[in-house]
Amino acid sequence: MTASTASLPIIGPVRASAPARQRTTGLVLAVASALAFSSSGPFVKPLLEAGWSLGAALLVRMGVAGLVLSPALFLAMRRQRGFLRRHWRLIVAFGLMPVLGCQLFFFSAMQRMPVAVALLIQYLAPVMLVVFVWLRTRRAPSALVLCGSAVAIAGLVLVVDISGASFDLLGTLFALAAAVCVCAYFLISERAGDDLPPLALAASGLLTGAAVIGVLSLVGVMPFHAPDVSVVLAGTAMPWWVPLLWVAAIATTLGYALGVMAVPRIGSRVASFVGLSEVLFALGFAWVFLAEVPAPIQFVGGALILAGVVLVKVDDLRSHPAAPAAASVPLP
Repeated sequence: MTASTASLPIIGPVRASAPARQRTTGLVLAVASALAFSSSGPFVKPLLEAGWSLGAALLVRMGVAGLVLSPALFLAMRRQRGFLRRHWRLIVAFGLMPVLGCQLFFFSAMQRMPVAVALLIQYLAPVMLVVFVWLRTRRAPSALVLCGSAVAIAGLVLVVDISGASFDLLGTLFALAAAVCVCAYFLISERAGDDLPPLALAASGLLTGAAVIGVLSLVGVMPFHAPDVSVVLAGTAMPWWVPLLWVAAIATTLGYALGVMAVPRIGSRVASFVGLSEVLFALGFAWVFLAEVPAPIQFVGGALILAGVVLVKVDDLRSHPAAPAAASVPLP
């Protein structure tokens, strides 16, 4: 990662001074972010099957979302002289890893292995964060966190259904790289605050990612195909711009905006586990819009994921009970 990891805060539970209302708001924002992100796959999949290249879809997705959020970036630049000079490392890191790297690595893995396996490996990110804290602080996680991690991953295995999947080394490495980028998303988002407004971070990162993918497409590294096609969603034919506009202006914009606002409120560890709900929401969108009906075992897996999230959250509340609002300290 471009930013120095030595400057990152210890990753884990949210600050003890955070009032209960702030934590509740953070949880709501995190769930809403996961819901927004989850609609991207079912809406982009028909476009790719109809002839759109990944580079074209990503360029529109990142570019439009970045432009929608750009007023927050301009406002931050007006308020802080030298804003880009002070924060360019975090901005570039956010654009290259959580925005661009995560999607490129995941789709590269998806081309070499079943989507379910790639998803499973990518969503190991919460466990990777737990291990990172363990190594960084040299303090073992509590029994609740370990139990919650095991239960959530068991649920994830049931939800994505990896039965019969074959092993592919390069695909596995791509998926692990995507998981590292997901970790970077939570690590960098936790740095947002008054000095680095969350929406300004999201906007600048999305625009950075769009600029990089644009250059790669321009020089021919990534194919660029954007044919005028129709796609079918929920049994209805519609022009290509309808699902793409939703993914760019709604799903991606809200996903990143709400996510970077949530992480500083609840901490990266809890936020990463809440992010697993994206898999459950994606199942629902695929059921409604692509007629992909979940199997009963996937509902069991969903319940286990939720149970794992609850266990991690209970540990957070036990370890760091919310202080009265009057005694709270503003987030840096």
